Amino acid sequence: MLTRNVVVSATTAEKPRKRYPGEAKGFVEEMRFVAMKLHTKEQAKEGEKEVKQPEERPVQRWEPSVDGYLKFLVDSKLVYDTLEGIIDKAPFPSCGVTVVLLSAKSSFFFRFPASVVWSNEKNKVISLMWSASDAEFRDTGLERSEKLAKDLQWFKEQGYTIPEPSSPGVTYAEYLKELSEKDPQAFICHFYNIYFAHSAGGRMIGKKVAEKILDKKELEFYKWDGDLSQLLQNVRDKLNKVAESWTREEKNHCLEETEKSFKYSGDILRLILS
Repeated sequence: MLTRNVVVSATTAEKPRKRYPGEAKGFVEEMRFVAMKLHTKEQAKEGEKEVKQPEERPVQRWEPSVDGYLKFLVDSKLVYDTLEGIIDKAPFPSCGVTVVLLSAKSSFFFRFPASVVWSNEKNKVISLMWSASDAEFRDTGLERSEKLAKDLQWFKEQGYTIPEPSSPGVTYAEYLKELSEKDPQAFICHFYNIYFAHSAGGRMIGKKVAEKILDKKELEFYKWDGDLSQLLQNVRDKLNKVAESWTREEKNHCLEETEKSFKYSGDILRLILS
């Protein structure tokens, strides 16, 4: 019996999928890579951002004021209150199951861990209600709301008047609420950048401010119960696990939200110098 060897051209073989920077280490590394690129060279060696706006230029004279710092702390607390409130209200942890229920009048699509979606027409999605994966991030040890409450109480005891939240904090809090209701991937982007940025650059800024105006007092905002590096690693693991169920398009959508996260956080940070 004759046999024939078939040679398949390399051009007809399936092309290898594009690998994204950091992808081999998990999705958190992808988020970190994108975030670092949005820094300037002065801020980080991996930075690629070109300074275009006046507010993006490095501060020549670091002269924070107590009033400005209080505005920053108050607006930060509003953001953390909102973020942690959303997480606390998440119904239950993700469980990796997809269920579809259809009836004559409506359809209900239930997908873990990404989202819950209602539709009033068969197979037509009209609104995204919440992300079950949010419940994965309760009690991580990174929460800041209670710490900030203690700091603001301390300032009050020193005789300072605590201001009401200002536009940057209110705007960001409302945006986070909006994302939590309809865009879980974008919400996770903000969750990651808010907590991880504070644990790094945020601590350095807090130290600078304390040296300038607080006689080197370390606020509770910059303290964590337990080993911070381990707390961060625990959250990295959870984020990577949640992202495993996402499509490449959903991951890219999350990464694309990074610039907005930087903008909102930057608006609040600049209050320190106001």
